[in-house]
Amino acid sequence: MSTGEGLSAEGPRDEGPGGEGPMVDGPMGDGSTQQERSVVAGGARIGRGSRVRLRPGRSADVLDLALTGRTAEVAAVEEDLEGRVQVVVTVDGDEGRDFRTGLGHRFFFTPEEVEPVGEGPSGPRILVAGIGNMFMADDAFGPEVVAAMRGRSLPEGVHIADFGIRGMDLAYRLLDGYDVAVLVDAAPRGKEPGTLQLIDPGPLPAAPPGPAERVLPQAHGMDPVQVLALARHLGEGTGAPQPLPRVLVLGCEPSVRMRGDEPDVVVGLSGPVREAVARAADMLESLTGELLCDPQRDLSSPALR
Repeated sequence: MSTGEGLSAEGPRDEGPGGEGPMVDGPMGDGSTQQERSVVAGGARIGRGSRVRLRPGRSADVLDLALTGRTAEVAAVEEDLEGRVQVVVTVDGDEGRDFRTGLGHRFFFTPEEVEPVGEGPSGPRILVAGIGNMFMADDAFGPEVVAAMRGRSLPEGVHIADFGIRGMDLAYRLLDGYDVAVLVDAAPRGKEPGTLQLIDPGPLPAAPPGPAERVLPQAHGMDPVQVLALARHLGEGTGAPQPLPRVLVLGCEPSVRMRGDEPDVVVGLSGPVREAVARAADMLESLTGELLCDPQRDLSSPALR
């Protein structure tokens, strides 16, 4: 396993049978994105979204060996400055997999240290992202729904994550090759408290010109519009622009609205919003099943529940 230091943005060597290294499709130099790059491991081609089992080599350190046998998902195929191909993975069950800023929880293995599980990515990938501040009453709706979803059996290809107020982490996650992202949030729209509404905002606007600082999320809040603008800015700032997924919003009408400058925090949802959590989880189960069959399914008529 590599530490990941000194990784290059240049493409890997394209070597065939008998070469010195594994063959990698989609070198960065040809304009392909990280989502398209793949490598042969264990006789099968793997790329972003592939499922693997970790088999660290004998020379691995104790931290690497502790992951032996764990299953993981391939996040990218990269190459370091010395030309060595690295399979970048996030480990199943690792709560830190959604922290993409700072050190993050991505691990680097050689193709020989991973064992393909199944046939790799065979269908759409959907991200269900809970967002909101747990110390601002009903603003915690999104994280509470994600917590309720964790106890349910979800089909392969559906990923759930609680991003809280970590806008930067969500922005990076939106560039991970998902077909659809469903943002779950408290959304005041003048309805009865506890009303659920599925919103399809349509195509996202272009990223604003200028440096990324202009679209940075708030430090103690989560503005979805700012996060989406930052994600688009980051995606367009790479050598090969990375497309954003289709974005939907499952919003709940709050009963208690806070501005964020109150002297005291309020932990816990109001009655109507608490009752809506289970309904939202049911709605997401149905919605993700439909989107796995057709990620571009027409949702032009907003659904109210």
